[in-house]
Amino acid sequence: MPFLVGINLPLSLEVNVEKRYWHFINQDRKLGYGDNRIVEPGKIYTVDCKPVLCEAGLHGSYNALDALHYAPGQIICRVELSGKIVHGDDKSAATERKVIWMADSTDVLHIFARKCALDVIHLWDAPDVVIEYLKTGNEKIRAAASATASATAWATASDAASATASATASDAASAAAWATASAAASDAAWATARDAASDAARAAAKNLQNKRLTKMLLTLNGGN
Repeated sequence: MPFLVGINLPLSLEVNVEKRYWHFINQDRKLGYGDNRIVEPGKIYTVDCKPVLCEAGLHGSYNALDALHYAPGQIICRVELSGKIVHGDDKSAATERKVIWMADSTDVLHIFARKCALDVIHLWDAPDVVIEYLKTGNEKIRAAASATASATAWATASDAASATASATASDAASAAAWATASAAASDAAWATARDAASDAARAAAKNLQNKRLTKMLLTLNGGN
């Protein structure tokens, strides 16, 4: 999708012009919270309300992985927030949001989910067909990989590593690619932390996943 430059935003003391955020929207490209305006690149959207996290305002997450956690769909938007802004641990809400660019990230999320599953492949006895699918994304063997991974997950009491591979193999070609990618990242981080018996390990795993996802999403607009 071509990059469209929006108009300059008036600055306020609450605006950090150095920061850009991530925000996912549905395939219909409409704003949430009952606001059905169509989202387009280059446009600035405003709301007349007090921004409240998860309740009111125009949202965005500084980390791509956090944005994925809240994603209702696979359309990714690179945005700038301005006006009145409130910040939480993993998201922010504002009265103004400028859409720098947007793109369908479905294919990127498929690949990201498989990579997350591969991160913890060493933690369980993965069948060859599962490993091959996760490495190649070959749709011809997806059903077999899903069935085999699911059976293994049940046999190991849904161990996080095998469950991640099962979910990835099962859903990577579905409309729920964003949910699969988010679940795969979370399960992989938990499996890594449990293996290392350390919260620091989980934080490191999430940091690695965020850097990976950020880099992958930026390729959708030439690295910007």
